Amino acid sequence: MTSLLDAIKEDESVTTKDARFPHAPADWTRELAVKTAQREGLMLGEDHWEAVRALQQYYVKHEEININMRELHDALDEKFHGKGGMKYLYQLFPAGPVAQGCLIAGLKAPAGATDKSFGSVV
Repeated sequence: MTSLLDAIKEDESVTTKDARFPHAPADWTRELAVKTAQREGLMLGEDHWEAVRALQQYYVKHEEININMRELHDALDEKFHGKGGMKYLYQLFPAGPVAQGCLIAGLKAPAGATDKSFGSVV
């Protein structure tokens, strides 16, 4: 049986949504994204956060269907067209704006975004 004190402690551990990331997955936090980015060798700046917000927003708007890699790629290219499109995004996420961006945004990358067999020895 859980005591009242334990129940209160559990409630305190629940993360609240960051108002700057209204479309973030429930288990995502900015701190987790920073740690993930550090493991990826990235230092996140405001441009990265803008891309993360764009990815999270895209996923929320398309949650009822499977995310299509090509459509997501084209949507990102269009959204960031004024800054250079995909070329700009590859400067932010060298391992791929979709694959690496989704990883940092707490999202599952769409099929075809990553090739797990690349470089492996079979």
